[in-house]
Amino acid sequence: MAKKSAPRVPARSTMQPADRVRLEHEFDRPHLMGPLFGQYDENLIVIERELGVHISARGNKVAIEGDAESVARARDVLAGLYNRLVAGRALDPGDIAGAVAISADPSLDGLTRADAGGGPATLATIHTRRKTIVARSPTQVKYIEALSSHDVIFALGPAGTGKTYLAVAQAVNQLVAGTVDRLVLSRPAVEAGERLGFLPGDMKDKVDPYLRPLYDALYDMLPAEQVERRLASGEIEIAPLAFMRGRTLASAFIILDEAQNTTPLQMKMFLTRFGQGSRMVVCGDPNQVDLPNPAMSGLADAVRKLEDVEGIATMRFSASEVVRHPIVGRIVEAYEGPPKDA
Repeated sequence: MAKKSAPRVPARSTMQPADRVRLEHEFDRPHLMGPLFGQYDENLIVIERELGVHISARGNKVAIEGDAESVARARDVLAGLYNRLVAGRALDPGDIAGAVAISADPSLDGLTRADAGGGPATLATIHTRRKTIVARSPTQVKYIEALSSHDVIFALGPAGTGKTYLAVAQAVNQLVAGTVDRLVLSRPAVEAGERLGFLPGDMKDKVDPYLRPLYDALYDMLPAEQVERRLASGEIEIAPLAFMRGRTLASAFIILDEAQNTTPLQMKMFLTRFGQGSRMVVCGDPNQVDLPNPAMSGLADAVRKLEDVEGIATMRFSASEVVRHPIVGRIVEAYEGPPKDA
Protein backbone atom coordinates (compact mmCIF):
# COMPACT_ATOMS: atom_id res chain seq x y z
CA MET A 1 0.00 0.00 0.00
CA ALA A 2 1.32 3.46 -0.85
CA LYS A 3 2.72 5.41 2.05
CA LYS A 4 0.66 8.38 3.12
CA SER A 5 1.91 11.49 1.38
CA ALA A 6 2.42 14.94 2.75
CA PRO A 7 -0.24 17.45 1.63
CA ARG A 8 0.33 18.45 -1.99
CA VAL A 9 -0.55 21.68 -3.69
CA PRO A 10 -2.72 20.97 -6.77
CA ALA A 11 -1.26 21.95 -10.12
CA ARG A 12 -2.13 25.54 -10.97
CA SER A 13 -4.51 26.16 -13.85
CA THR A 14 -5.89 29.30 -15.47
CA MET A 15 -8.96 27.45 -16.80
CA GLN A 16 -12.42 28.02 -15.50
CA PRO A 17 -13.99 25.10 -13.59
CA ALA A 18 -16.29 24.37 -16.53
CA ASP A 19 -13.23 23.64 -18.68
CA ARG A 20 -11.94 21.00 -16.31
CA VAL A 21 -12.82 17.31 -16.29
CA ARG A 22 -12.56 14.69 -13.59
CA LEU A 23 -11.80 11.06 -14.38
CA GLU A 24 -11.80 8.19 -11.91
CA HIS A 25 -9.86 4.97 -12.51
CA GLU A 26 -9.74 1.80 -10.44
CA PHE A 27 -6.91 -0.76 -10.51
CA ASP A 28 -7.71 -4.37 -9.71
CA ARG A 29 -4.52 -5.25 -7.80
CA PRO A 30 -4.32 -3.12 -4.64
CA HIS A 31 -0.92 -4.56 -3.64
CA LEU A 32 0.66 -2.82 -6.65
CA MET A 33 -0.44 0.65 -5.62
CA GLY A 34 2.66 1.24 -3.48
CA PRO A 35 5.19 0.84 -6.33
CA LEU A 36 2.80 2.51 -8.79
CA PHE A 37 2.31 5.66 -6.71
CA GLY A 38 5.88 5.68 -5.36
CA GLN A 39 7.21 6.47 -1.93
CA TYR A 40 5.22 9.39 -0.52
CA ASP A 41 3.34 9.43 -3.88
CA GLU A 42 6.47 10.69 -5.65
CA ASN A 43 5.45 9.13 -8.99
CA LEU A 44 2.08 10.87 -8.87
CA ILE A 45 3.79 14.17 -8.07
CA VAL A 46 5.98 13.84 -11.19
CA ILE A 47 2.93 13.13 -13.37
CA GLU A 48 1.05 16.06 -11.84
CA ARG A 49 3.93 18.44 -12.40
CA GLU A 50 4.65 17.40 -15.98
CA LEU A 51 1.04 17.19 -17.18
CA GLY A 52 -0.56 19.99 -15.16
CA VAL A 53 -3.18 17.79 -13.53
CA HIS A 54 -4.16 16.98 -9.96
CA ILE A 55 -4.27 13.34 -8.88
CA SER A 56 -5.85 12.14 -5.67
CA ALA A 57 -5.43 8.51 -4.63
CA ARG A 58 -7.43 6.44 -2.18
CA GLY A 59 -6.76 2.73 -1.90
CA ASN A 60 -6.68 1.28 -5.42
CA LYS A 61 -8.55 4.21 -6.98
CA VAL A 62 -7.30 7.45 -8.47
CA ALA A 63 -9.16 10.60 -9.49
CA ILE A 64 -7.49 12.83 -12.09
CA GLU A 65 -8.55 16.44 -12.64
CA GLY A 66 -7.46 18.87 -15.35
CA ASP A 67 -8.11 19.65 -19.00
CA ALA A 68 -9.41 16.70 -21.02
CA GLU A 69 -6.22 16.02 -23.01
CA SER A 70 -3.92 16.10 -19.97
CA VAL A 71 -6.27 13.91 -17.95
CA ALA A 72 -6.32 11.33 -20.77
CA ARG A 73 -2.53 11.40 -20.94
CA ALA A 74 -2.20 10.96 -17.19
CA ARG A 75 -4.57 7.98 -17.33
CA ASP A 76 -2.54 6.41 -20.17
CA VAL A 77 0.71 6.93 -18.26
CA LEU A 78 -0.65 5.33 -15.08
CA ALA A 79 -2.19 2.45 -17.07
CA GLY A 80 1.10 1.76 -18.85
CA LEU A 81 3.12 1.83 -15.64
CA TYR A 82 0.56 -0.42 -13.95
CA ASN A 83 0.82 -2.90 -16.87
CA ARG A 84 4.55 -3.04 -16.34
CA LEU A 85 4.10 -3.88 -12.66
CA VAL A 86 1.54 -6.55 -13.53
CA ALA A 87 4.13 -8.08 -15.87
CA GLY A 88 6.51 -8.35 -12.90
CA ARG A 89 8.86 -5.52 -13.78
CA ALA A 90 9.97 -2.81 -11.36
CA LEU A 91 9.73 0.94 -11.92
CA ASP A 92 12.41 3.56 -11.50
CA PRO A 93 12.32 7.38 -11.92
CA GLY A 94 13.44 7.09 -15.55
CA ASP A 95 10.42 4.94 -16.34
CA ILE A 96 8.06 7.60 -15.00
CA ALA A 97 9.67 10.43 -16.96
CA GLY A 98 9.86 8.26 -20.08
CA ALA A 99 6.18 7.28 -19.95
CA VAL A 100 5.19 10.95 -19.59
CA ALA A 101 7.40 11.97 -22.52
CA ILE A 102 6.02 9.21 -24.75
CA SER A 103 2.46 10.21 -23.93
CA ALA A 104 3.14 13.65 -25.44
CA ASP A 105 3.97 12.39 -28.94
CA PRO A 106 0.88 12.58 -31.20
CA SER A 107 2.52 10.34 -33.81
CA LEU A 108 2.32 7.35 -31.44
CA ASP A 109 -1.07 5.67 -31.37
CA GLY A 110 -2.99 5.38 -28.09
CA LEU A 111 -2.17 1.70 -27.54
CA THR A 112 1.57 2.25 -27.90
CA ARG A 113 1.41 5.28 -25.59
CA ALA A 114 -0.57 3.44 -22.95
CA ASP A 115 1.64 0.37 -23.13
CA ALA A 116 4.93 2.25 -23.22
CA GLY A 117 5.30 1.71 -19.48
CA GLY A 118 5.52 -2.02 -20.03
CA GLY A 119 2.46 -3.51 -21.73
CA PRO A 120 3.27 -6.93 -23.21
CA ALA A 121 2.12 -6.18 -26.77
CA THR A 122 3.88 -2.88 -27.33
CA LEU A 123 6.55 -2.37 -29.99
CA ALA A 124 8.40 -0.28 -27.40
CA THR A 125 9.79 -3.32 -25.60
CA ILE A 126 12.80 -5.59 -26.22
CA HIS A 127 13.21 -8.84 -24.29
CA THR A 128 16.64 -10.31 -23.53
CA ARG A 129 17.78 -13.13 -21.26
CA ARG A 130 18.65 -10.81 -18.37
CA LYS A 131 16.12 -8.00 -18.66
CA THR A 132 13.29 -6.41 -20.56
CA ILE A 133 14.12 -3.00 -22.01
CA VAL A 134 11.27 -0.50 -22.33
CA ALA A 135 11.41 2.68 -24.41
CA ARG A 136 11.88 5.87 -22.41
CA SER A 137 11.39 8.52 -25.10
CA PRO A 138 9.25 8.97 -28.21
CA THR A 139 12.26 8.48 -30.50
CA GLN A 140 13.15 5.27 -28.67
CA VAL A 141 9.67 3.92 -29.44
CA LYS A 142 10.20 4.61 -33.16
CA TYR A 143 13.79 3.33 -32.99
CA ILE A 144 12.75 -0.01 -31.48
CA GLU A 145 10.15 -0.38 -34.21
CA ALA A 146 12.74 0.44 -36.90
CA LEU A 147 15.17 -2.09 -35.42
CA SER A 148 12.66 -4.84 -36.17
CA SER A 149 11.49 -3.62 -39.58
CA HIS A 150 14.37 -1.99 -41.52
CA ASP A 151 17.52 -3.44 -43.05
CA VAL A 152 19.81 -0.49 -42.25
CA ILE A 153 19.25 2.02 -39.44
CA PHE A 154 21.23 5.19 -38.74
CA ALA A 155 20.89 6.32 -35.11
CA LEU A 156 22.15 9.86 -34.50
CA GLY A 157 22.31 11.79 -31.26
CA PRO A 158 24.21 12.53 -28.05
CA ALA A 159 25.54 9.98 -25.60
CA GLY A 160 22.98 8.58 -23.19
CA THR A 161 20.01 8.44 -25.56
CA GLY A 162 20.14 4.64 -25.87
CA LYS A 163 21.34 4.36 -29.49
CA THR A 164 23.89 1.57 -29.01
CA TYR A 165 22.26 0.01 -25.96
CA LEU A 166 18.96 -0.61 -27.73
CA ALA A 167 20.73 -1.87 -30.86
CA VAL A 168 22.68 -4.42 -28.79
CA ALA A 169 19.45 -5.44 -27.02
CA GLN A 170 17.69 -6.06 -30.35
CA ALA A 171 20.75 -7.93 -31.65
CA VAL A 172 20.80 -10.22 -28.61
CA ASN A 173 17.03 -10.73 -28.91
CA GLN A 174 17.39 -11.87 -32.53
CA LEU A 175 20.41 -14.07 -31.80
CA VAL A 176 18.58 -15.89 -29.00
CA ALA A 177 15.46 -16.21 -31.18
CA GLY A 178 17.54 -17.67 -34.01
CA THR A 179 16.61 -15.09 -36.66
CA VAL A 180 20.32 -14.29 -37.10
CA ASP A 181 23.29 -16.62 -36.72
CA ARG A 182 25.75 -14.15 -35.20
CA LEU A 183 26.37 -10.65 -33.94
CA VAL A 184 29.15 -8.47 -35.28
CA LEU A 185 29.86 -5.39 -33.14
CA SER A 186 32.43 -2.87 -34.32
CA ARG A 187 33.72 0.63 -33.82
CA PRO A 188 36.66 2.65 -35.19
CA ALA A 189 39.77 2.66 -33.00
CA VAL A 190 40.07 6.45 -32.76
CA GLU A 191 41.43 8.11 -29.64
CA ALA A 192 38.96 10.57 -28.12
CA GLY A 193 41.07 13.71 -27.79
CA GLU A 194 44.03 12.19 -25.92
CA ARG A 195 47.04 10.12 -26.94
CA LEU A 196 47.14 6.74 -25.27
CA GLY A 197 50.57 5.81 -26.55
CA PHE A 198 51.75 2.22 -26.86
CA LEU A 199 49.33 -0.36 -25.47
CA PRO A 200 50.89 -3.64 -24.25
CA GLY A 201 49.63 -7.15 -25.05
CA ASP A 202 48.35 -8.99 -28.10
CA MET A 203 45.92 -7.59 -30.68
CA LYS A 204 42.88 -8.28 -28.47
CA ASP A 205 44.49 -6.44 -25.56
CA LYS A 206 45.23 -3.45 -27.81
CA VAL A 207 41.75 -3.02 -29.25
CA ASP A 208 39.56 -4.06 -26.30
CA PRO A 209 39.76 -0.64 -24.57
CA TYR A 210 38.08 0.91 -27.62
CA LEU A 211 35.35 -1.76 -27.62
CA ARG A 212 34.60 -1.81 -23.88
CA PRO A 213 31.18 -0.08 -24.18
CA LEU A 214 30.00 -2.89 -26.47
CA TYR A 215 31.12 -5.53 -23.96
CA ASP A 216 29.31 -3.65 -21.18
CA ALA A 217 26.05 -3.68 -23.12
CA LEU A 218 26.38 -7.40 -23.91
CA TYR A 219 26.94 -8.35 -20.28
CA ASP A 220 23.82 -6.35 -19.42
CA MET A 221 21.74 -8.44 -21.84
CA LEU A 222 23.14 -11.96 -21.38
CA PRO A 223 24.52 -13.98 -18.45
CA ALA A 224 28.32 -13.74 -18.32
CA GLU A 225 28.87 -17.41 -19.12
CA GLN A 226 26.74 -17.09 -22.27
CA VAL A 227 28.65 -14.04 -23.43
CA GLU A 228 31.98 -15.85 -22.96
CA ARG A 229 30.73 -19.01 -24.69
CA ARG A 230 29.29 -17.15 -27.66
CA LEU A 231 32.44 -15.02 -28.00
CA ALA A 232 34.56 -18.19 -28.00
CA SER A 233 32.35 -19.89 -30.60
CA GLY A 234 32.25 -16.85 -32.88
CA GLU A 235 28.50 -16.28 -32.52
CA ILE A 236 29.41 -12.88 -31.11
CA GLU A 237 32.31 -11.04 -32.69
CA ILE A 238 33.63 -7.72 -31.44
CA ALA A 239 36.23 -6.16 -33.71
CA PRO A 240 37.64 -2.79 -34.76
CA LEU A 241 36.35 -1.37 -38.02
CA ALA A 242 39.60 -2.12 -39.88
CA PHE A 243 38.88 -5.85 -39.52
CA MET A 244 35.70 -5.56 -41.62
CA ARG A 245 37.45 -4.99 -44.95
CA GLY A 246 37.01 -7.74 -47.54
CA ARG A 247 34.19 -9.54 -45.72
CA THR A 248 30.53 -10.24 -46.58
CA LEU A 249 28.38 -10.69 -43.48
CA ALA A 250 25.29 -12.83 -44.09
CA SER A 251 22.60 -13.76 -41.53
CA ALA A 252 24.19 -11.36 -39.04
CA PHE A 253 23.16 -8.43 -36.89
CA ILE A 254 25.89 -5.84 -37.45
CA ILE A 255 26.40 -2.75 -35.29
CA LEU A 256 28.87 0.07 -35.89
CA ASP A 257 29.29 2.30 -32.83
CA GLU A 258 30.97 5.75 -32.72
CA ALA A 259 30.39 5.96 -36.47
CA GLN A 260 31.05 9.71 -36.51
CA ASN A 261 34.76 8.79 -36.35
CA THR A 262 34.76 6.99 -39.69
CA THR A 263 35.89 8.56 -42.94
CA PRO A 264 33.58 8.44 -45.98
CA LEU A 265 35.68 5.62 -47.48
CA GLN A 266 35.55 3.60 -44.25
CA MET A 267 31.79 4.07 -44.02
CA LYS A 268 31.29 2.92 -47.62
CA MET A 269 33.47 -0.12 -46.91
CA PHE A 270 31.42 -0.97 -43.82
CA LEU A 271 28.00 -0.52 -45.40
CA THR A 272 28.92 -2.75 -48.32
CA ARG A 273 29.66 -5.67 -45.96
CA PHE A 274 25.88 -6.20 -45.82
CA GLY A 275 24.81 -9.74 -46.78
CA GLN A 276 21.62 -11.79 -47.15
CA GLY A 277 19.46 -12.07 -44.03
CA SER A 278 21.38 -9.37 -42.16
CA ARG A 279 20.48 -6.18 -40.33
CA MET A 280 22.87 -3.25 -39.84
CA VAL A 281 22.74 -0.42 -37.28
CA VAL A 282 25.08 2.59 -37.48
CA CYS A 283 25.25 4.67 -34.27
CA GLY A 284 27.02 7.96 -33.71
CA ASP A 285 26.95 11.53 -32.45
CA PRO A 286 27.63 14.04 -35.26
CA ASN A 287 28.70 16.62 -32.65
CA GLN A 288 31.47 14.44 -31.15
CA VAL A 289 33.83 13.85 -34.07
CA ASP A 290 37.40 12.95 -33.00
CA LEU A 291 38.90 12.88 -36.50
CA PRO A 292 41.68 15.38 -37.37
CA ASN A 293 39.24 16.96 -39.84
CA PRO A 294 35.71 16.77 -38.35
CA ALA A 295 34.18 17.87 -41.65
CA MET A 296 35.27 14.53 -43.16
CA SER A 297 33.03 12.40 -40.95
CA GLY A 298 31.69 9.40 -42.86
CA LEU A 299 28.52 9.34 -40.76
CA ALA A 300 27.24 12.74 -41.90
CA ASP A 301 28.26 11.92 -45.47
CA ALA A 302 26.38 8.60 -45.45
CA VAL A 303 23.20 10.08 -43.97
CA ARG A 304 23.15 12.81 -46.62
CA LYS A 305 23.50 10.27 -49.41
CA LEU A 306 21.34 7.43 -48.10
CA GLU A 307 18.58 8.86 -45.92
CA ASP A 308 15.93 8.55 -48.63
CA VAL A 309 16.99 5.10 -49.86
CA GLU A 310 14.29 2.43 -49.48
CA GLY A 311 14.94 0.05 -46.56
CA ILE A 312 17.03 2.59 -44.62
CA ALA A 313 15.71 4.40 -41.52
CA THR A 314 17.28 7.40 -39.82
CA MET A 315 16.55 8.14 -36.15
CA ARG A 316 17.59 11.47 -34.64
CA PHE A 317 17.76 11.77 -30.85
CA SER A 318 17.99 15.11 -29.05
CA ALA A 319 19.64 16.10 -25.78
CA SER A 320 16.19 16.23 -24.18
CA GLU A 321 15.96 12.45 -24.70
CA VAL A 322 19.06 11.54 -22.68
CA VAL A 323 17.92 8.70 -20.40
CA ARG A 324 20.80 8.79 -17.94
CA HIS A 325 20.60 11.09 -14.94
CA PRO A 326 18.57 14.22 -15.91
CA ILE A 327 21.59 16.45 -15.33
CA VAL A 328 23.40 14.67 -18.20
CA GLY A 329 20.79 15.98 -20.64
CA ARG A 330 21.19 19.49 -19.29
CA ILE A 331 24.99 19.25 -19.61
CA VAL A 332 24.70 18.09 -23.24
CA GLU A 333 22.31 20.93 -24.06
CA ALA A 334 24.62 23.48 -22.45
CA TYR A 335 27.64 22.27 -24.42
CA GLU A 336 25.97 21.79 -27.80
CA GLY A 337 23.39 24.57 -27.98
CA PRO A 338 20.76 24.26 -30.72
CA PRO A 339 20.76 20.84 -32.46
CA LYS A 340 22.61 20.54 -35.76
CA ASP A 341 21.53 18.53 -38.79
CA ALA A 342 23.71 15.53 -39.64
